[in-house]
Amino acid sequence: MGTAYAPYSGYPVGVAALVDDGRTISGCNVENAAYGVGLCAECGLVSELHRGGGGRLVAVWCVDGSGRTIMPCGRCRQLLWEHGGADCRIQTPAGEQGLDQVLPQAFDATALGSEPVAGQDTAAKGEA
Repeated sequence: MGTAYAPYSGYPVGVAALVDDGRTISGCNVENAAYGVGLCAECGLVSELHRGGGGRLVAVWCVDGSGRTIMPCGRCRQLLWEHGGADCRIQTPAGEQGLDQVLPQAFDATALGSEPVAGQDTAAKGEA
């Protein structure tokens, strides 16, 4: 959260995660004068996950500018689910929980009748 760009809300957010290959990655929120297009810290985290070679999120912890544990918004819970799934652990104000507890009955690739292909870049194939 120390590198967050939050000049409008004054609410810096940071997130760190453990990846299944042992890496620790992080992200921070980046606001924009067009408020709706700001990026949550979890967006930066997932970008860092893919920039660093991919993998699956194992554990996630989000904090505010005071270091207090906070919950990701609904959009970001969905984003974390896509990259960590039910078994990913998340630190919450009520203690550690699985993503399946903070996003029950999650929507994912199985609801679309498909599974994501590891390492496949659909944008590169013009399918995105």
